[in-house]
Amino acid sequence: MKTDIILAGVGGQGILSIAAALGTAALAENLHLKQAETHGMSQRGGAVVSHMRICDREIASDLIPIGTADLILSVEPMESLRYLPFLSEKGYLVTNTTPFVNIPNYPEIESVMAEIEKLPRFVAIDADKIAKEVGNARASNMVMLGAASPFIDIGFHKIEAGIREIFERKGEKIVEMNLKALQTGREFAEKNK
Repeated sequence: MKTDIILAGVGGQGILSIAAALGTAALAENLHLKQAETHGMSQRGGAVVSHMRICDREIASDLIPIGTADLILSVEPMESLRYLPFLSEKGYLVTNTTPFVNIPNYPEIESVMAEIEKLPRFVAIDADKIAKEVGNARASNMVMLGAASPFIDIGFHKIEAGIREIFERKGEKIVEMNLKALQTGREFAEKNK
Protein backbone atom coordinates (compact mmCIF):
# COMPACT_ATOMS: atom_id res chain seq x y z
CA MET A 1 0.00 0.00 0.00
CA LYS A 2 1.28 3.45 -0.94
CA THR A 3 -0.40 6.82 -1.33
CA ASP A 4 1.56 9.85 -2.53
CA ILE A 5 -0.36 13.07 -1.99
CA ILE A 6 0.30 16.67 -3.01
CA LEU A 7 -1.54 19.08 -0.71
CA ALA A 8 -1.84 22.50 -2.34
CA GLY A 9 -3.42 25.80 -1.50
CA VAL A 10 -2.88 29.29 -0.18
CA GLY A 11 -1.70 30.33 3.25
CA GLY A 12 -4.51 30.34 5.79
CA GLN A 13 -6.65 27.72 4.03
CA GLY A 14 -5.83 24.89 6.42
CA ILE A 15 -3.32 22.76 4.50
CA LEU A 16 -1.36 22.11 7.69
CA SER A 17 -4.49 20.92 9.52
CA ILE A 18 -5.22 18.49 6.68
CA ALA A 19 -1.65 17.21 6.89
CA ALA A 20 -1.86 16.87 10.68
CA ALA A 21 -5.12 14.91 10.52
CA LEU A 22 -3.79 12.60 7.80
CA GLY A 23 -0.47 12.14 9.57
CA THR A 24 -2.20 11.25 12.84
CA ALA A 25 -4.45 8.76 10.98
CA ALA A 26 -1.50 7.18 9.16
CA LEU A 27 0.44 6.68 12.37
CA ALA A 28 -2.65 5.14 14.02
CA GLU A 29 -2.69 2.62 11.15
CA ASN A 30 1.00 1.84 11.85
CA LEU A 31 1.95 3.23 8.44
CA HIS A 32 5.17 5.00 7.52
CA LEU A 33 4.91 8.68 6.73
CA LYS A 34 7.19 11.31 5.22
CA GLN A 35 6.22 14.88 4.60
CA ALA A 36 7.87 17.96 3.14
CA GLU A 37 6.22 21.39 3.30
CA THR A 38 6.85 24.66 1.54
CA HIS A 39 5.30 27.79 2.97
CA GLY A 40 5.51 30.58 0.39
CA MET A 41 4.61 33.74 2.25
CA SER A 42 1.74 31.78 3.77
CA GLN A 43 0.79 34.57 6.16
CA ARG A 44 0.18 36.83 3.17
CA GLY A 45 -1.86 34.40 1.09
CA GLY A 46 1.11 32.88 -0.72
CA ALA A 47 1.27 29.38 -2.15
CA VAL A 48 1.58 26.47 0.28
CA VAL A 49 2.39 22.93 -0.82
CA SER A 50 3.05 19.76 1.09
CA HIS A 51 4.33 16.44 -0.26
CA MET A 52 2.90 13.64 1.86
CA ARG A 53 3.96 10.04 1.34
CA ILE A 54 2.14 7.27 3.22
CA CYS A 55 3.21 3.65 2.88
CA ASP A 56 3.17 0.27 4.65
CA ARG A 57 6.97 0.04 4.29
CA GLU A 58 9.84 2.47 4.83
CA ILE A 59 9.96 5.53 2.59
CA ALA A 60 13.31 6.72 1.26
CA SER A 61 12.42 10.28 0.21
CA ASP A 62 9.88 12.82 1.36
CA LEU A 63 9.54 14.36 -2.12
CA ILE A 64 7.14 12.98 -4.71
CA PRO A 65 8.66 12.64 -8.19
CA ILE A 66 6.97 14.27 -11.18
CA GLY A 67 4.22 12.07 -12.66
CA THR A 68 3.81 9.77 -9.65
CA ALA A 69 1.34 11.42 -7.23
CA ASP A 70 -1.75 9.33 -6.55
CA LEU A 71 -3.68 12.38 -5.43
CA ILE A 72 -3.58 16.15 -5.61
CA LEU A 73 -5.75 17.63 -2.89
CA SER A 74 -6.07 21.35 -3.57
CA VAL A 75 -8.07 23.79 -1.49
CA GLU A 76 -7.78 26.39 -4.28
CA PRO A 77 -8.49 25.68 -7.99
CA MET A 78 -5.62 27.60 -9.62
CA GLU A 79 -3.13 26.02 -7.22
CA SER A 80 -4.32 22.59 -8.37
CA LEU A 81 -3.20 23.41 -11.91
CA ARG A 82 0.27 24.38 -10.71
CA TYR A 83 0.91 20.82 -9.48
CA LEU A 84 -0.66 18.81 -12.32
CA PRO A 85 2.79 17.68 -13.58
CA PHE A 86 3.09 15.64 -10.37
CA LEU A 87 -0.13 13.69 -10.98
CA SER A 88 0.23 10.10 -12.21
CA GLU A 89 -1.78 8.87 -15.19
CA LYS A 90 -4.13 7.03 -12.81
CA GLY A 91 -4.16 9.74 -10.13
CA TYR A 92 -7.07 11.86 -8.95
CA LEU A 93 -7.33 15.62 -8.57
CA VAL A 94 -9.66 16.74 -5.79
CA THR A 95 -10.09 20.51 -5.79
CA ASN A 96 -12.16 23.25 -4.26
CA THR A 97 -14.01 25.30 -6.90
CA THR A 98 -13.93 28.52 -4.86
CA PRO A 99 -11.02 30.71 -5.95
CA PHE A 100 -8.80 32.58 -3.50
CA VAL A 101 -8.08 35.65 -5.60
CA ASN A 102 -4.76 36.81 -4.18
CA ILE A 103 -3.13 38.23 -7.31
CA PRO A 104 -4.31 40.99 -9.67
CA ASN A 105 -4.10 38.82 -12.79
CA TYR A 106 -5.92 35.78 -11.41
CA PRO A 107 -7.37 34.00 -14.46
CA GLU A 108 -11.11 33.73 -15.06
CA ILE A 109 -12.43 30.89 -12.91
CA GLU A 110 -14.20 29.44 -15.97
CA SER A 111 -10.79 29.03 -17.67
CA VAL A 112 -9.31 27.37 -14.60
CA MET A 113 -12.25 24.97 -14.29
CA ALA A 114 -12.13 24.18 -18.02
CA GLU A 115 -8.55 22.94 -17.57
CA ILE A 116 -9.54 20.85 -14.56
CA GLU A 117 -12.48 19.34 -16.43
CA LYS A 118 -10.10 18.04 -19.14
CA LEU A 119 -8.68 15.56 -16.63
CA PRO A 120 -9.91 11.95 -16.72
CA ARG A 121 -10.25 11.69 -12.92
CA PHE A 122 -11.21 14.64 -10.76
CA VAL A 123 -13.63 15.77 -8.09
CA ALA A 124 -14.48 19.50 -8.06
CA ILE A 125 -16.38 20.60 -4.97
CA ASP A 126 -17.52 23.96 -3.61
CA ALA A 127 -16.02 23.29 -0.19
CA ASP A 128 -16.55 26.85 1.02
CA LYS A 129 -20.30 26.66 0.41
CA ILE A 130 -20.58 23.22 2.05
CA ALA A 131 -18.56 24.38 5.07
CA LYS A 132 -20.97 27.28 5.59
CA GLU A 133 -23.92 24.88 5.30
CA VAL A 134 -22.50 22.64 8.04
CA GLY A 135 -22.05 25.65 10.29
CA ASN A 136 -18.37 26.59 10.07
CA ALA A 137 -16.99 28.50 7.09
CA ARG A 138 -13.45 27.72 8.32
CA ALA A 139 -14.05 23.95 7.94
CA SER A 140 -13.71 23.98 4.13
CA ASN A 141 -10.35 22.22 4.52
CA MET A 142 -12.08 19.32 6.30
CA VAL A 143 -14.69 19.21 3.52
CA MET A 144 -11.77 18.86 1.12
CA LEU A 145 -10.16 16.11 3.20
CA GLY A 146 -13.48 14.27 3.20
CA ALA A 147 -13.75 14.61 -0.59
CA ALA A 148 -10.22 13.21 -0.97
CA SER A 149 -10.66 10.40 1.56
CA PRO A 150 -12.01 7.78 -0.91
CA PHE A 151 -8.65 8.01 -2.72
CA ILE A 152 -6.45 7.59 0.36
CA ASP A 153 -5.58 4.11 1.66
CA ILE A 154 -6.42 4.88 5.28
CA GLY A 155 -9.62 3.79 7.00
CA PHE A 156 -12.15 6.61 7.18
CA HIS A 157 -12.64 5.99 10.91
CA LYS A 158 -8.89 6.59 11.41
CA ILE A 159 -9.14 9.94 9.59
CA GLU A 160 -12.08 10.84 11.84
CA ALA A 161 -9.98 9.91 14.88
CA GLY A 162 -7.13 12.06 13.53
CA ILE A 163 -9.47 15.05 13.29
CA ARG A 164 -10.77 14.38 16.77
CA GLU A 165 -7.22 14.32 18.14
CA ILE A 166 -5.98 17.51 16.48
CA PHE A 167 -9.11 19.55 17.31
CA GLU A 168 -9.99 18.15 20.77
CA ARG A 169 -8.33 21.05 22.60
CA LYS A 170 -10.81 23.42 20.88
CA GLY A 171 -13.81 21.63 22.37
CA GLU A 172 -16.39 19.06 21.33
CA LYS A 173 -18.48 21.52 19.27
CA ILE A 174 -15.50 22.28 16.98
CA VAL A 175 -14.63 18.58 16.73
CA GLU A 176 -18.18 17.66 15.72
CA MET A 177 -18.40 20.49 13.18
CA ASN A 178 -15.16 19.36 11.55
CA LEU A 179 -16.31 15.72 11.52
CA LYS A 180 -19.58 16.78 9.89
CA ALA A 181 -17.61 18.73 7.26
CA LEU A 182 -15.43 15.66 6.64
CA GLN A 183 -18.45 13.37 6.23
CA THR A 184 -20.24 15.80 3.90
CA GLY A 185 -17.14 16.08 1.69
CA ARG A 186 -16.84 12.29 1.51
CA GLU A 187 -20.50 11.87 0.58
CA PHE A 188 -20.06 14.41 -2.24
CA ALA A 189 -17.01 12.62 -3.63
CA GLU A 190 -18.68 9.20 -3.46
CA LYS A 191 -21.52 10.56 -5.62
CA ASN A 192 -19.31 12.55 -8.02
CA LYS A 193 -16.11 10.57 -8.62
